[in-house]
Amino acid sequence: MAAVTAGAVCALGAAPQGALAARVIVLGAGGHASVRNDRFLTMPALTPAPVPAVRRVAVGARASRRTVYSELARLRRQHQISAAAYRHYVGDWGAALGSVKRLGGTRAFELEAVIENLHAIAASGQLSASRLRALFLTLERNRQWWTTGPLLSSGTRVEFAGSQIVWEYYAGQGIELQVLGSFGKADGLYTAGKSSYRQFLALLSELIPLAAHRAGGLAWEYYFQFDGGLPPWASAMSQGTAIEALTRAFEATGNRNYLSLAHRALPVLGTSPPLGVSVPTARGRRYLLYSFDPGQAVINGFLQTLIGLYDYAHVSGDPQAERLFEAGNAEALAEVPSYDTGAWSLYVPGQEDTLDYHTLVTGFLQELCARVHAPVYCMTAAHFEADLTTPPALTLLTHSVPANLTATIRFSLSKVSHVGIVLVRGNQTVFLTSGNFAYGVDAFTIPPLTQPGTYTVRLAATDLAYNFNRIVTTLHVSG
Repeated sequence: MAAVTAGAVCALGAAPQGALAARVIVLGAGGHASVRNDRFLTMPALTPAPVPAVRRVAVGARASRRTVYSELARLRRQHQISAAAYRHYVGDWGAALGSVKRLGGTRAFELEAVIENLHAIAASGQLSASRLRALFLTLERNRQWWTTGPLLSSGTRVEFAGSQIVWEYYAGQGIELQVLGSFGKADGLYTAGKSSYRQFLALLSELIPLAAHRAGGLAWEYYFQFDGGLPPWASAMSQGTAIEALTRAFEATGNRNYLSLAHRALPVLGTSPPLGVSVPTARGRRYLLYSFDPGQAVINGFLQTLIGLYDYAHVSGDPQAERLFEAGNAEALAEVPSYDTGAWSLYVPGQEDTLDYHTLVTGFLQELCARVHAPVYCMTAAHFEADLTTPPALTLLTHSVPANLTATIRFSLSKVSHVGIVLVRGNQTVFLTSGNFAYGVDAFTIPPLTQPGTYTVRLAATDLAYNFNRIVTTLHVSG
């Protein structure tokens, strides 16, 4: 059993999203686990993390006569897989079922989740030959981890000795293939220079066979329940990052097979959900972070998809990629200003970014500015860059409250911050508290103030980038 403690995993297992590198747990032979810093792993994971809850099974899955065994047999009869592949997958399925019976607690729960997801895909008739490699690699990696590896904190990224593929632990769903992180790592290896090209191409050689047939092309899918979506699902951000990595592989080698693969990855970006990740708009197209959620307009994923499309179209001259980029670019140019509050960036309309995602979207806008020189991208990137050093603005909106009654003290705030309030009468502090608040108007609830008169109010705010501001004003308590 591995000697990595739960505390070490929690402290070192995952870097903040958008950081320059990430710490990962690497599982080696015999269950030996070690913590190391993967300096090439820079792409954030998809968010938010799924909430551990009662697992859902696809509609009709429990009543279906389809099983993993019967679907593998069907694929063998139809000559979609070889006899050797059939025996291999049947053996892996049986080994996982046997292992989960011998486990207990979290280990059994997590391996069982992966087994259930694979069963649900089979029962719903979606266990295609092209999905077998990724699905059964996921199954085997989970069997390996939960029978020999350490327990993990949710969100921890893991790797396996002899492989560069990135995985992530989602509590209640097991260890899952982190497509975005893996292709982001590939891009990181490419940008590190020629000395890393061998690793870069080796990672792509692992990832390319894991693509499934979807929407008339290739897609690197996700095979777990996530934020309300059931597997298999796709992401435009992951697909765009894959296209970008394949384009860079061509630039590194001159091998046009990589461009052919990138071309085959385009159809899902031109197809509507739930099969594809493209929503037609009056101006063009919006590319979705999740194929199962057409209403969620995450701007950072949209922009990264455009970067991948632009780079591939620019290098290849592929007219389909050019059309997809132009359609998405037209929509993004119109949408981007609405994600600028004037003091911080928004993740989706109405919801501010974390610091990591603010930094990430700033970088994406800078990249698009450099590519297409559109003032909207350049100006918004400059605004977001300035936001990182601009203190939050505070204004007290309540100036008078009645004595002997519970009251609210309203204030306006320019950006997401931790805000504290102190009420002082004379030399005595009569009330203080603090909390986290989004931009806009909010309030503190205060207990009854029994003495009428004038109180000093100190409001202080610290934003996500640790910029600080404080105002001192007065509050009148009427008798």
